[in-house]
Amino acid sequence: MILNKLTLINYKNFEQLTLEFDSKINCFVGKNGIGKTNILDAIYHLAFGKSYFNPITSQNVKHGEEFFMLEADFINEGKSEKIITSFKKGQRKLIKRNGKDYEKLSDHIGTIPLVIISPTDRDLILEGSETRRKFMDGVISQGDKLYLDTLLSYNKILSQRNALLKYFAANRTYDETSLEVYDDQIIELGQLIFEKRREFIEEFKPILQKRYQEISSSRENISLTYRSQFNDEESFKSILKSGIKTDLQRQFSNYGSHKDDLVFKIKSHSVKKFGSQGQQKSYLIALKFAQYDFLKSHYGVKPILLMDDIFDKLDEDRVSQIVKMVTNAELGQMCISDTHPERTEEVVKKNATQYKMINLEHEV
Repeated sequence: MILNKLTLINYKNFEQLTLEFDSKINCFVGKNGIGKTNILDAIYHLAFGKSYFNPITSQNVKHGEEFFMLEADFINEGKSEKIITSFKKGQRKLIKRNGKDYEKLSDHIGTIPLVIISPTDRDLILEGSETRRKFMDGVISQGDKLYLDTLLSYNKILSQRNALLKYFAANRTYDETSLEVYDDQIIELGQLIFEKRREFIEEFKPILQKRYQEISSSRENISLTYRSQFNDEESFKSILKSGIKTDLQRQFSNYGSHKDDLVFKIKSHSVKKFGSQGQQKSYLIALKFAQYDFLKSHYGVKPILLMDDIFDKLDEDRVSQIVKMVTNAELGQMCISDTHPERTEEVVKKNATQYKMINLEHEV
């Protein structure tokens, strides 16, 4: 997958900007606040139909404007793909692929395989389970439409079940039959989600372990564990039934696939609690490169790799290693951002013959 051209109109801090890309390495450089991250986010937005950094669509419109538009030309296995994402305040977001609107925005997921690495990824380790579920679901969904549809249906039913619990509390009533209608669907959909997540982790785990050892130059053992409240359909049923009293008290569904989590460990110890800053960074980079490998093997094409503020997580040796991977065709197209043009070009120039420096202080 190759991005050839990108146009931003009224997106975040940009009024209008058009950029052409090298098929290998593109380096966005310039001072903080000039918009390097926003360009990478625009590429992500075109792939996933939403911002990586701010999912509230209206807040991605340039201040004082009423709309934004993103347009990009991609090449996928020799075929052209023109993607346009647009939004006008008060209206729904639109995504067009080669001139045709999607009926459902979710149908676009997977069209542009992409992996992003950002300083905000530390939330995967430091924040709650929702962040780790989103990572897991995002990787699976890029290559599995059925899983994405199942997940969307589950979340819809979960929202309706929660609304019913609040209704019971507000009206001091309870109808077991009404609740069972939602429980039956939660069980059916939750079981499908559980099985797919379990299969994914079993395949993903050895890829992650290999990448960690490469990135950290270490032989220390790491582990990734999928933690769920359920093991099979019967456990779904029994836990949901026994948890009704708690659900009614809290007016929220406390049991289900929306409570699943991933456990990250190094040498049998929690990465969050006991991992050094270096170990945490290495684990995060390994997660993202394992994601890249997983998508590459399932798609048969190399995803676009976005690396925001690249030296935040990696020293020059590690950056050099990644640049070499692009040069050696192990990785496909890469876009990176950094505040120091000289530092970036020095590292890239040593290890790549094909690259493009884009200094935004000259473009904006």
